[in-house]
Amino acid sequence: MDPRTIHSAVESVISPVFLVGGSVRDELMGRECDDYDFATPLDPDRIEQLVRAAGRRPFLVGKKFGTVGFKIEGCKVEVTTFRAESYVDDTRRPQVEFLTDLGDDLSRRDFTINAMAMDAATVIDPFGGRADIEARIVRAVGNPRERFKEDPLRMLRAARFASQLGFTVEPATIEAMGRYAHRILNVARERWVAEYDKLLMGTDVAYALDLLARTHLLRFTLPELALQIGYDQNSAYHDRTLLEHTVAVVAATPPDVTLRWAALLHDIAKPYVRTEKPDRSTYVKHDLLGAEMVERTALYLKWSTSRREAVRELVRDHMLATSPLKSADDSAKAPRE
Repeated sequence: MDPRTIHSAVESVISPVFLVGGSVRDELMGRECDDYDFATPLDPDRIEQLVRAAGRRPFLVGKKFGTVGFKIEGCKVEVTTFRAESYVDDTRRPQVEFLTDLGDDLSRRDFTINAMAMDAATVIDPFGGRADIEARIVRAVGNPRERFKEDPLRMLRAARFASQLGFTVEPATIEAMGRYAHRILNVARERWVAEYDKLLMGTDVAYALDLLARTHLLRFTLPELALQIGYDQNSAYHDRTLLEHTVAVVAATPPDVTLRWAALLHDIAKPYVRTEKPDRSTYVKHDLLGAEMVERTALYLKWSTSRREAVRELVRDHMLATSPLKSADDSAKAPRE
């Protein structure tokens, strides 16, 4: 459905209300959107009252954070009270402050490309989101250090948007990611995984993974994988560092989230089994140890049993000719042009 049409339908239930965030970005980019987010100065109780008064059933799972959902014109929408979120005292749950001004709400959002709003007639763009879309840049709103202190997950989101949209992250935002990478440990690991899932499925996953390595986020989220940074394989059939090889395999793997997680972790055990021979290094049984390491990683990241088993099997068997990872692995061993 056209965003302006869905806005009009929501406005018939709640007013004032603004289309915000990614749905505005996607509309300006001509991207299909099936996830509509709205914001209002009304408090959550008032939103719920208006939804019920319109004869619709509210979804209240997120109400304590200011969000009430409901269905309209066959679409599920979420309406959120203007708000700011922040993590304090190294807690893993954000504190939410409700606001009454749209400008204040937009000023505390993560990136300029997501800090726009739309009403029935106008795009409200106080931070240059349109210009950054044109320049294909991910830029934090205001001071990136403040944005990442408020919610450290935004650092992974920067890499995720770069991967999904084919954008680059601007230097000040990258610098702040490196400075505050350790704060990602204050965020629940389930939220990391949600961002990694989207990042791995992006069209520019290689840039995003390199960004995680450069900013130390890889060290704090997947420390075993971070050992691959700059790791010389000293092999007769590799001219890449181990992480460069891993990233190339991920990029060459079909965009299936399970396959791409397996590609990301397929050589996780290599640094632990390295054996030196006169002419090269070998990595005997790195596939078997890698499968065991996937078990530990899966528990740490709180994966489902089905994902854990599927990725473990793919990593264990990635050397076999029948493996869906084999062609990607072989292509990443070929000399770079």
